[in-house]
Amino acid sequence: MVNVREGRMPFKGFETYYRITNPEGKKAALVLLHGGPGSTHNYFEGFDKLAESIDRPIVMYDQIGCGQSATPGHTELYNAEVWMEELDALREHLGLDKVHLLGQSWGGMLAIYYMMEKDPKGVQSIVLSSTLHSAKLWREEQWRRIDRFMSKEDQETFKKAEATENYDDPAYLEALDRFMALYCGPTIDEHSPEYLTRKKENSGEVYVTGWGANEFGPTGTLAGYDYVGKLSKITVPALVINGQMDLSSCYISKSMADELPNSRWKLFRYSRHMCFVEEEEQYFDLMREWLGDKE
Repeated sequence: MVNVREGRMPFKGFETYYRITNPEGKKAALVLLHGGPGSTHNYFEGFDKLAESIDRPIVMYDQIGCGQSATPGHTELYNAEVWMEELDALREHLGLDKVHLLGQSWGGMLAIYYMMEKDPKGVQSIVLSSTLHSAKLWREEQWRRIDRFMSKEDQETFKKAEATENYDDPAYLEALDRFMALYCGPTIDEHSPEYLTRKKENSGEVYVTGWGANEFGPTGTLAGYDYVGKLSKITVPALVINGQMDLSSCYISKSMADELPNSRWKLFRYSRHMCFVEEEEQYFDLMREWLGDKE
């Protein structure tokens, strides 16, 4: 069984929980940035299967405010600047001079923020999995799908929710469930591994503060996120991944890859928003290939 080490890092008067799989790995660590904002590292525990075969430590952590790093009521912490600072602090705390970053959904946004705003040293490559480089484009693509592929009733429900800013209406929540079943996933049932069903702590507060109550476009602290036309600054190797039925549409992902000067785009045909769950074997094969020649 692969070795796992857990720990806590002091950060801003609180503690950031981290988990390292295969800590004795000899190559540069793969650092995983979870989504949300407000999710946890939990769904990344499936990467334990990958760690030994790539001879790397795999570092995952609960971002400040989330999961085992929960800070209820401290909404002043739930913004990109703090989360970037936390990533820098974690690298220093663990001595991670050289790393590969993999960010999924919001975690990919964090990776882009970090590369664009901090110009960090020692990042060997980035993997942008089911993510976005523009909040505006994200909103446009979700509404394109609503207008083209959802029922007239659901379209009107979504429009009403935005007009009234009432996102607790049962009709809206039912319509949102139908949309997410198409584009988010994964499907969770009694056969799902425990790490996919584990309860998340404090996720709602962080999500609403960072992203906002509207699923289709951020209105919180991340509302101004937009790097369209700017990604040429990121020159490290970049792998952009999405699923064919992903919230991160092919248009979003391909246009992001086209802007990155040293990029590759990979589409997973049978996946939604969590390719590493819905096509796990193929995803991990890709990770072995990608990381195999990046240092």
